[in-house]
Amino acid sequence: MAAPSPLTFNHLNVFPGLVHGVFSRTEGYSKGSFLGLNVGLSTGDDPDIVKRNRALMLSSAGLTQALFLNQVHGTDIAVIKSEKDAAGAVWKGQGASPSKILKADAAVTNLKGLGLVIQVADCQAVVLYDPQKEVIANIHSGWRGSVADIIGRCIDTMVTQFGCTPASIRAGISPSLGPCCAQFINYEQEIPKAMWQYKEEDRPYFDFWQISRDQLGARGVLDEHIETMGLCTRCRTDLFYSFRANKTTGRFAAVIALKT
Repeated sequence: MAAPSPLTFNHLNVFPGLVHGVFSRTEGYSKGSFLGLNVGLSTGDDPDIVKRNRALMLSSAGLTQALFLNQVHGTDIAVIKSEKDAAGAVWKGQGASPSKILKADAAVTNLKGLGLVIQVADCQAVVLYDPQKEVIANIHSGWRGSVADIIGRCIDTMVTQFGCTPASIRAGISPSLGPCCAQFINYEQEIPKAMWQYKEEDRPYFDFWQISRDQLGARGVLDEHIETMGLCTRCRTDLFYSFRANKTTGRFAAVIALKT
């Protein structure tokens, strides 16, 4: 039986000429609560099926190697300037699993052909690209990442490690928990007061899409270079996994790579 082709959203117009996309859950091999293209190995799904899903995703994107991170809602950023920096951690199609996983919540590289993958189920994947320096990044930004400004930290890394100019950087924000569903009952303990401006006036709902746009802008990324896909994962569980909607669920992927 022929392998299914996962649906890829390639309408991030700020990334012309790159391998990039957000993969929905609508195709893939997982069953039950993980139905579809689950790429998360820590979800409770059958690891062998997840590996098949990952291989399918890479094949669909035309990639033979990718970097999957051990995402922990922290602020560490993996800087990959040579194959040595990611030695043993690169996933290669249907081959053997990597011998190690880099613990980080963002990755930056200038290596061509290496896919940077972020796995999400309500959090944002924020993809960055500097066409002048040919540098890309992919960021896992949940509410903790937003509070810690991992987006700003990643742009700083692009500037200091690769000489990038923020005004040249393009940014895309994946489907994630939208302002319609980002409820934080305990926001007074979890969200700094400086971010309360993003809360609805009469309800504890926050607009993290706007928070991310403003964090990008604060580092010098131009507003016209930022694209938000504007799809709420909790509202669209037909297309995406959502931890808020279904505690036992998978992870969908956002991937970006420089073409070889």
